[in-house]
This record gives sequence, structure tokens and C-alpha cells, in this order.
Amino acid sequence: MEYGICKLSVIPCREDPSDKSEMVSQILFGETFEILQRQGNWLLVKTALDGYESWIDRKQYKEISASAYEGLNRNPSTCASDLVQLIIHKKSKVMQPILIGSSLPNYHRGSIAFADEVFEFDGDICSPENPNKQELIKENCQTFLNAPYLWGGRSPFGIDCSGFTQVIFKMIGISLKRDAYQQAEQGQTLSFVEEAETGDIAFFDNEEGHIVHVGIIIGANQIIHASGKVRIDKLDHQGIYNAEMRDYSHKLRLIKRML
Repeated sequence: MEYGICKLSVIPCREDPSDKSEMVSQILFGETFEILQRQGNWLLVKTALDGYESWIDRKQYKEISASAYEGLNRNPSTCASDLVQLIIHKKSKVMQPILIGSSLPNYHRGSIAFADEVFEFDGDICSPENPNKQELIKENCQTFLNAPYLWGGRSPFGIDCSGFTQVIFKMIGISLKRDAYQQAEQGQTLSFVEEAETGDIAFFDNEEGHIVHVGIIIGANQIIHASGKVRIDKLDHQGIYNAEMRDYSHKLRLIKRML
């Protein structure tokens, strides 16, 4: 088996091995994956965070050993916590931007290292050991406010609903699956919306009963979610009420506790 790590700000993940194919997800800096198959200029990969399979351009990754892959994924990763931060390649002195939620491999006192790459880092971090996870969730959610909706996106410059919840929980050391319907299978189900607390996740279905949307509860009757943009709306037993539309935009299906 071969393994890789993202050394760019973000790698687009395609449904099929083509630049014209739909982007279904993104891999952020420092995230790792298994290489399952090679096809021309494309690699079929399976991400360590969520087991998600997709195609990436073979020019957009750094190869790592099996032992490095296992070591990096043994514990929850330290993450970048600012919207955009700069890292500097120690040897070439070339600067590179990384995004909030990016993993910081082997982080130690401002240093990031993997394979033969070493970077200098002078930004804020979000450590999974921090005990105040509810406050961290609320704080990190606010950073994404007004980020545009982008199918398959996982960054503040474009993000979808399940990508948003996944990155927010990654930053507190909890791994969620990639898609909303998969995330709905995790955690503990709450019986009533009145039981919900900051950090609980609400799921919403369509007329066929399929889970199609997800958001994070950040207080009494408030939810933050990616719908057109990352926004805060009212939540009740019916669903999400959009004050601008003066109507419900999503029908509540269930609420899960992940903490």
C-alpha cells in the first residue's frame, strides 16, 4: 500500500479521474490518505480522517511511508485555528498559505515536519486536548460566518454543510464522516429539540426522507449552517426558520450529540 499527505493549501477531490469531473470534497494541508489505485495522471485515494474515496491529481501530493502515515494518524491532529495563516519552508524560505482546520503534522514549538519537509509556523493552533469543547465549537463556527457555499468545499473560501461540521469537529479532535447522511449515523440521538446544547448537530431531510442537510447548534434556538453561505438561523421542532425568506428552509429530522 502507498500513502500520501497534502502539502498544498487544499487538494480538490473529484468523483471521476478528470479535471471536468464534479468536485466531491477537498483535502486540507497536512491531511493524509491511502493510495488505492493509479490511472494516468490520477490517484484514487482514501482519506484517513473519514475513509472517503475520491480522485486527485498525482502532481498535488507528497508521498510518505507507511510508518509515517500510521504515526500521523495515531492521535487527533493539532490544527491551524486562524482563517488563513502562512508557513515558511525552512530550506527554501518560500511562504505558503494554509487554511483554518489544516493539520499541522508533528507540530512542536512552531515547527511542522513530515517526510523531508520542514516548515516554520507562527500562528494560532487548536489543540484537541482543550477541555472547553463547546466554547471552542462556537468560537470556530463564528470564523466561518459568510463563507460561500461550495459543493464539496471544506475551506472558508467555499464550504458545504457537511464539510463545515466535519472541519469544526476535527478542530476539537472528533472525526466525523464526510457526508450529512453518514454523520447522522454517528453520536447519540436526542429525543427533543429542547434538550439540545451548544455543539449538538441537527440533521434535516427531504420529502423522500433522505438526510440532505446538517448544521451545528450554537445556543438556544440558534443553528449555524452552510446554506448559500455560512449563516445563523432560528431552529425549532419544525426545522430551520429563515427570517429573510420568512419561511422554513429545512425540515428537522433528528439531533445528535457528538461530544
